[in-house]
Amino acid sequence: MRLAIHCADLSYPTPLAQTLASVAQVADEGGVTTLTMMDHWFQMENLGGPSEPMLEGYTSLGYLAALTSRIELGLLVTGVTYRHPGLLAKVVTTLDVLSGGRAVLGIGAAWYEREHQGLGVPFPPTAERFERLEEALRICRQMWSEDDGPFEGEHYRLAETVCVPAPARPGGPRVLIGGSGERKTLRLVAQYADACNLFDLGPDAVRHKLEVLDGHCADVGRDPGEVQRTVITGEDPFGSGFLPRMADYAALGVEQVWVSPPHDDAVAWTERACTELLPRLRELG
Repeated sequence: MRLAIHCADLSYPTPLAQTLASVAQVADEGGVTTLTMMDHWFQMENLGGPSEPMLEGYTSLGYLAALTSRIELGLLVTGVTYRHPGLLAKVVTTLDVLSGGRAVLGIGAAWYEREHQGLGVPFPPTAERFERLEEALRICRQMWSEDDGPFEGEHYRLAETVCVPAPARPGGPRVLIGGSGERKTLRLVAQYADACNLFDLGPDAVRHKLEVLDGHCADVGRDPGEVQRTVITGEDPFGSGFLPRMADYAALGVEQVWVSPPHDDAVAWTERACTELLPRLRELG
C-alpha cells in the first residue's frame, strides 16, 4: 500500500511557507507517493474555521513543485464551482508541465457553502453541481486529447478547447474523484476517473462502496481494475489499530492511504511517517 500526505491543517507554530516546504521535501525524499492540499479559501469549521490560515491550492502546489522532484502533487479535492473547467484544465496542465508530469487532478462537487457566500462565488444546488462536475470532467478529458474543437454542454460552452503545451503525460494527468455517493459520485468515477478516494468508513462499508463502484464499471463496460482505490483517514497512523485496518483495506484492493500531519509538529511527524509507517504499509502489498 502506498502512503500519501494530505496537508489540511496549516496553523503551524513556525513560518507557514517554510514549514509547508519542509513537509513536502521530507515526504519527497522519504518515498511518499503523493502530497495533496485542500482546495478551500476558508479553513473548514472542524479545523478552526475562517480565522485559521488557508492557502489557495494551485498556487501552493506550484511553489512545492519547484522544491520537490518525485512526489505527485494535487488537491484533495478541487471543487468544481471554484474555477471554470477550461481554466482548471489549463491550471492543472501548467502544474503538470512545470513539475515534469507530477500533477494529479483531484475533483469533486464542492460542499463548503460558507466560503462561497463569503467571497461571492455562486453555489448552485447539489444536483446542478454534479451536472457541472460531469461536464468539467468531459472538458478536461477533451482538452487533454487531440480534439481542440468546441464543447457544448448545458452549463459550459467552449469555442476552442486548445491546451498548449500539452500535459507531460499522454491523455493528461490522472483524475481522482473524491466522495462515496453511490448513485452519482461512484458512477462518475467509473466513467471518467483513474482513481476514487473514499473516507475511512471501516472495512465493511468500504467493501460495499467498492462493490457499488464495480457495478458502475460493469454498466459502462469498464474493467474495475483500471480504477485505483484509495482512502483518506483521520485515524492516528501510529496507533495500534491503524495497520490492521489498512491490512483489511489492502485485502479489498485499496492501494493508497492519505494521512494528515498535525499542525504542531508537522515536519517531524512526516519524518516519522516516512521511516516507521511507509515500510509497514509497503509490506501490505
